[in-house]
Amino acid sequence: MPVLAILFNAFVWGLSWVPFRQVGALGWHPLWTTALVYLSIIAIVLVLRPGTLRGALSEPRLWWLGLAAGLTNAGFNWGVTQGDVLRVVVLFYLMPLWMVLLAWALLGERPTRSALARMVLALAGVALVVKTPGSDWPLPASLPDWLGLGAGFGFALTNVFLRRAAHAPGEWRAMAMFLGCAGVSLSAALIGGLFGPLRPPALTAHLAWLPWVAMLAVGFALANVALQYGAVRLAASTVSGLLLSEVLFATVSSVAAGAAQLTPRVAAGGLLLMGAALWAAV
Repeated sequence: MPVLAILFNAFVWGLSWVPFRQVGALGWHPLWTTALVYLSIIAIVLVLRPGTLRGALSEPRLWWLGLAAGLTNAGFNWGVTQGDVLRVVVLFYLMPLWMVLLAWALLGERPTRSALARMVLALAGVALVVKTPGSDWPLPASLPDWLGLGAGFGFALTNVFLRRAAHAPGEWRAMAMFLGCAGVSLSAALIGGLFGPLRPPALTAHLAWLPWVAMLAVGFALANVALQYGAVRLAASTVSGLLLSEVLFATVSSVAAGAAQLTPRVAAGGLLLMGAALWAAV
């Protein structure tokens, strides 16, 4: 059951791009969709467990956890909606590099030789993925690529803050992450609406968005519960390895739907990045 729970979490995130793009086709920006999804989750949790809000707000370390989770979700959901799904997901898994640097800076864990080797392997994978025939240097050439890299950094930061807040109850940590995801996405959407094209969606114009938003809310809520269930019953290395199945789910679904192109360069870079992540897991 714990293994299936982690695989379910990866399955939800690997296919989350589908409802996001369906809602996007109705004129919704993914930031507004993300905000509405997590506000819905928060409302349901407050009805079932009202004390979790006070607990999440009472611990300052959980505020940083919520901010990191919010940046992760906003970047990932925006990236997979606007760009090549496979490229964004692969760049998201630059986590081994970010984890080494963040653990060194925030947790005082000096990198070992194997950690430095994983960094080199991950950087080589990124260079292959982002290098295009028209670019002189292997730097991201589009906003979705930058969003994928930023979301991966946010996820690594989330893992660091989860370790620093390990003493807090799991439901407090989950609520902090829900609050951060809703707060960051809503703030960015409001700012974008004031100074850019991110106008608020018309909720009452038609209800075609409702099933997709409900699907995302239920899926993300269950995925979070599944992750909390599996993570405390399995070794961290096992969880890390199982989460990599998200790449498989995203690859199969996006290539089959024509939302991504599996070129030899992207495949080779992805294998290097996955190798670095698996190496970190074991």
